[in-house]
Amino acid sequence: MVMRKNHDYAAFFDLDRTIINLNSGELLVRQAYKNGLMSKTDILKGFYFTLLYKLDLKPTEAIIEGMARWMAGLPETAVIDLSREIFKKYLIHAIRPEIYKAIQFHKERNGEVVILSASMPYICSQFESHLGLDTSICSELEVVDGKFTGRPVGRFCFGKEKVSRLTRFCELRKYRLSEAYYYADSISDYDALKIVGNPVCVRPDKKLTAAAQLKGWNIYYWQ
Repeated sequence: MVMRKNHDYAAFFDLDRTIINLNSGELLVRQAYKNGLMSKTDILKGFYFTLLYKLDLKPTEAIIEGMARWMAGLPETAVIDLSREIFKKYLIHAIRPEIYKAIQFHKERNGEVVILSASMPYICSQFESHLGLDTSICSELEVVDGKFTGRPVGRFCFGKEKVSRLTRFCELRKYRLSEAYYYADSISDYDALKIVGNPVCVRPDKKLTAAAQLKGWNIYYWQ
């Protein structure tokens, strides 16, 4: 099915460390523990997986899958409420000021502005509404009888999967990849950045900084 094109091009934004200056997943885990939704064992596992990610000791997708398992058995409504809570208390204040200007830039040029993130839709939808974005492409977890199974629906929106989803999105809307933008911060986004005509690195990590400098990509050290 070919979708009607209402915009001239697409501008994709990663969420964690790009739109916001922190990691929403880590915050969600900490607040879930405070609210009694996670056991001490679960929170320790969460910190363990976070350490593995930071030290690059295990494939990131495997780490994401491991962290998602703590949600098995949780009611979906509890996570929806928790997502709203942390957005109002913390995430809304973590949005980089320059992001508002970047989004407005694309809106004025009739660009379709999209979140492309490994985060869950319960988090992404909060930003989509607040920032007036057009849509979100993110990771989804399986829900059966109103509760999470701890398994993903399809693949997590990370790494090569971001490339597939970004490409498919542009194909459906008849956008040219050469005219697309992608704003991201991590070397894990490298493959998605290199297929768009306008890659933008926002406070990139060391590996992405080195790659971006070699490629001559735009690098912004936003707040």
